[in-house]
Amino acid sequence: MTSTTDANADEATPGGYGELRAQLATLTTEAFRPELAEIDQLPTGEIARIMNGEDATVPAAVAEKLPQIAAAIDATAERMARGGRLIYAGAGTAGRLGVLDASECPPTFNTDPSEVIGLIAGGPSAMVKAVEGAEDSKELAAADLDALGLTADDTVVGISASGRTPYAIGAVEHARTEGALTLGLSCNADSALAAAAEHGLEIVVGPELLTGSTRLKAGTAQKLVLNMISTITMIRLGKTYGNLMVDVRASNEKLRARSRRIVSLATGASDQEIEAALAATDGEVKNAILTILGGVDGPTAATLLADSDGHLRAALAAVRTT
Repeated sequence: MTSTTDANADEATPGGYGELRAQLATLTTEAFRPELAEIDQLPTGEIARIMNGEDATVPAAVAEKLPQIAAAIDATAERMARGGRLIYAGAGTAGRLGVLDASECPPTFNTDPSEVIGLIAGGPSAMVKAVEGAEDSKELAAADLDALGLTADDTVVGISASGRTPYAIGAVEHARTEGALTLGLSCNADSALAAAAEHGLEIVVGPELLTGSTRLKAGTAQKLVLNMISTITMIRLGKTYGNLMVDVRASNEKLRARSRRIVSLATGASDQEIEAALAATDGEVKNAILTILGGVDGPTAATLLADSDGHLRAALAAVRTT
């Protein structure tokens, strides 16, 4: 049994639980909402209505930071165009969201798994089970980045709803010492994470429905911003043609059908022409579109796209000027 004296001593100890409680008490994401203190007594439909209303406020909070988000994306795309990687680093829900966003890039944009990477404190097993203490280590974050062979062309995005998670802050701080671009995504104003990064993105969504449950509004806000970072960066890198995913990787039947539909939407060609174009380009959607719209064969399409750094519009312009 802990005595009152022991408890008071712990609260007075730097780094003790008393100090941590005091830190959490200052965070918007941890604020208690007395008006919801009896939410468990409400009908299910009313709780759902309240929760839906809470979620509806998130896009507006993201909208307030669009200029900062756009600047961070442009800087990220510039690094990736030079061969750099996009690396997410976070713990708990924030880390899982980073891993999720990274894992969606290969099938959506045909990126190599090494180009967009999600690091979660505690490693892959932390995706489904918390790894005690991992989020509290800046050194672990630095070691995880060192294991990737971090370079100055890389971009590291620290993700933390509170903005105080040592793993996320450590990742950003270490990345800056290596000359990498750094983004700090949090959901509290004046956060340590944003202060540590070159691009601080603070999406303040307010207190949660359940006190401190940042998998809710904060998690939704982070997911929206990560969607923007990866998607718009890929648009800037020429991974799309208009709003068509022309670099989609046809790894299953659904995606193979989608590939043919994308070629159809981009070209208006007949099914027979589409099949012939895909056959001539080993199933590469972007190349197939170029063979149809540019009137070139498969090898020529591949050369033109290589010369245009993968940008289909630029490759088409090159065809039309020759």
